[in-house]
Amino acid sequence: MAVDAARSEEGFTSARAARVLGAACRAAGLDDTGADLIRLGENALFRLASVPVVVRVARGQEWLPKAHKEVAVSRWLAGEGFPATRIVDDLEQPLLVDGHPVTFWHLIVEGDRKATYGELGGVLRDLHSMPVPAGLDLPAYKPFDKSALRLERAQIPADDKAFLLKRERELRDKFAELRFESPKGPVHGDAHVQNLMVNDQGQVILIDFEYFCFDHPEWDLMVTSVEHHSLQWQTDEQYADFVQAYGRDLHDWPGYDTLRGLQEFGMTTWLMQNVQEDAATAEEYRRRIEGLRNDDAPRNWRPR
Repeated sequence: MAVDAARSEEGFTSARAARVLGAACRAAGLDDTGADLIRLGENALFRLASVPVVVRVARGQEWLPKAHKEVAVSRWLAGEGFPATRIVDDLEQPLLVDGHPVTFWHLIVEGDRKATYGELGGVLRDLHSMPVPAGLDLPAYKPFDKSALRLERAQIPADDKAFLLKRERELRDKFAELRFESPKGPVHGDAHVQNLMVNDQGQVILIDFEYFCFDHPEWDLMVTSVEHHSLQWQTDEQYADFVQAYGRDLHDWPGYDTLRGLQEFGMTTWLMQNVQEDAATAEEYRRRIEGLRNDDAPRNWRPR
């Protein structure tokens, strides 16, 4: 279903996302008064004040197939009883509003703690063991899926863009040489601990199915492994809990260095989309691009 909203030549800003939210809520019969912007990243996430619903606004029409996939994955996992975020079933989804796919999700009321890395390892172990049903069409993992669009639209210096384009070509060559030994199965595709929530009943819930795919499980292990071994974002004890729960440390795999390069490239190009939003994001982008330019230097990146 497509809905028109006031068009603008601006980029994907929080103000534009809020206008799309208003039009989408009117089309769905919901009230967006007092909606709160939770996050502006690959998507804009809003929490409605009128009903316990979170609205997800994607950056452009190119994201529409992903929105359809997210809806399908949510329905599949719900049917299996897997602890995952749930789509609002009594609304037609996704909506297409002024070129932006919009989806509606049940609010998860958070408890008083965050998910642990051991819980992340356990959730991924369970997910990777699930058979994918016939009729659920999942793509392969595509590490360069959005890099061309990101680089085309990014408001960054020309020399940064040239460097990133060169780095992408190098990584494509390395990716072509990767050889996996594990069988393919369902893969979350962005499996960091922030994509787990603990609700007020203590249940750990998997969220964000934008990159969900059918591929090798190494793509899910890549995130936490790089965050630990390259960025030192977890303690040794936290990472050991993750490895023990899942049963594997990706750092021991010969393809780790290639996956590290892909993960760090993706983390940088993801962040560069929002350099115009605030000074802290712009500063973190500069920190990351400097890190990529000097691969041998220690990383001092900060989570965003």
